This record gives sequence, structure tokens and C-alpha cells, in this order.
Amino acid sequence: MHKPLVVLALAAGSMALAADDTPAGPATLADILAASIDTDWRTPDPADTLYLDLDGGRVIIELAPDFAPRHVANIRHLARRRYWDGLAIVRVQENYVVQWGDPEAESPERRRSLGEADRHLPAEFAVPASRVPFTPLPDGDVYAPEVGWSQGFPVARDGAGAENLAWLAHCYGAVGAGRDDAPDSSNGSELYVVIGHSPRHLDRNITLVGRVLQGMEVLGALPRGRGAMGFYESAGERIPIRSVRLAADLPDSERVPLQVLRTDTETFKRLVEARRNRREEWFVHRAGRIELCNVPVPVRLKPQDRDVAGEDG
Repeated sequence: MHKPLVVLALAAGSMALAADDTPAGPATLADILAASIDTDWRTPDPADTLYLDLDGGRVIIELAPDFAPRHVANIRHLARRRYWDGLAIVRVQENYVVQWGDPEAESPERRRSLGEADRHLPAEFAVPASRVPFTPLPDGDVYAPEVGWSQGFPVARDGAGAENLAWLAHCYGAVGAGRDDAPDSSNGSELYVVIGHSPRHLDRNITLVGRVLQGMEVLGALPRGRGAMGFYESAGERIPIRSVRLAADLPDSERVPLQVLRTDTETFKRLVEARRNRREEWFVHRAGRIELCNVPVPVRLKPQDRDVAGEDG
């Protein structure tokens, strides 16, 4: 089994406003989303949408090929050969991660074949910042000079640093590829989801491959492992995986019609401001700032059913 896993700088292009200058108009998340238009939303590519089905329900993951192309390609291959079907959730650590894969991965005689998938992939910790779009958060971050979003994924950048890189951030719901000590020892067959407080210290140390769009409640309800770091101590405790499929490999009638709010829109800009300065009557104090991982990127069912997935917490 693979091993488990200060100065605040303002983001470039800051859209920060003083509390008294917060634009008039919809103030709550629900109001802002109700006022959104269809072009504010995008439909994830079915080829980058993964369905993880457990007895307790379905978890829907959007993959991030712009940040981890080799890992995403391997994951697609493994899903298409039904690699994970019948394998298991092997680790559930409170306030940290849920992890799944082959419990016999370290046994050459018993481990499941990867087929034609790559056995080792290069570490895909960061990409040139110029290669991916970026919507900045106006507030500082203790882990990076700049943070924001790229096509819905929370990201960080080194700003004017010599390398000028961007990378996915370990926020709640982030999906990563487990590895051993060597940076190039992952292959995407062993994955984890962050279910607790954002472990941002893992940024640029593990390849992140995507994020959960729907189904975090399924993962959060799993029994915690009693072994070291949340691993299950016996085979009987493990949670069986029914199947893992790409949405692209299923007929339209079996796909979940999700849409994600675009993070390059005025609607999302208003949403960020509403989260920075909560105007609901219950709030006594407006913080005037927010952390990257505390901004929800809303997900909804397509137009005939506009209930937004997730909570306005």
C-alpha cells in the first residue's frame, strides 16, 4: 500500500471592495444564483467526469487534464477497463481523506493488473501559469502569493516568481493520486478525496487530478478507519466499490446532468463578494475577506431542475 499521504499578499487584479462599497443588488448566495443566466454555467466534459458508485450512493468527480494530463489519461484508461470495480475504500481518516484502490497493490502475485496503463507517471505538481486561465481572489493566502480559480478548480500561483507556475489547491473535495516517497511513483490507480480541513501543506507535493462535484455527503458518512492514519484493519471493514465509470461511456439517460458555475463571470465575482461580506441579517460582523477553500463553486442540475447542489454554509 502506498504511503498516505508570513506575509499575506493580495492577488493581482484585485476586485476587493471596502464593506461600505459593496455593490447593491443580490446579497445572498441564493439570490445571486437565482439571478444568474444560462451562460454563467458550464457543463463538464463527459470524458472528464468520473462516477464512483458505492452502496451508499454516487460520487461525481470532475477531472483536471489541464493540470495533470498524464494522470487523467491513465485514470480514463483504468475506468474504461473497469479496474476499480470490486476494489475498495481502504482508508477513511477523520478530518483528512478518504482513499481507495487495490488493497493488494503491494503484492506482485495478488494485485490487480493495470493493463496497458502506465505503471509510473511523472509528478504533475504544477503547470506554467500562462497555460491556464485564472480568476484571482482579492484576499491573501499563507501558502502562495496568489490564489483564485481556473475553470472552477481552486488554484494557487507563484505570481511574479521566477518559475511562474500554477497548481491545484488541496481544498475540501480535492481528488489526488497517492504516491510513495519518489515524486514519480504515482499512477492514478490509488486516489483520495480531502474530507476535512484543507491540508494545503500537500500542495505541490502530490498530484491533484480533480475535485468532487457531487456526493461529498456519501464520503463523509463512511465509517472511520480504526487503524493508523484511518486505514481499515480488516478486509471486512473495507467499503466495496460497485463501479467507476466515465460519464462519456454511459448513455445520456444514465448521466447526471450537472452544470458548474463559471468562475470567469460577473455572477461569480458577486458571489465572492457576498461571501467576503455576509449581508444576511444573522451576521453581526462582516469579515471583509475569505480564504480560497471557503468559497463554494456552485453545482446545479440542468435547467428543468435548478436546485443547487451543496449548502450555503
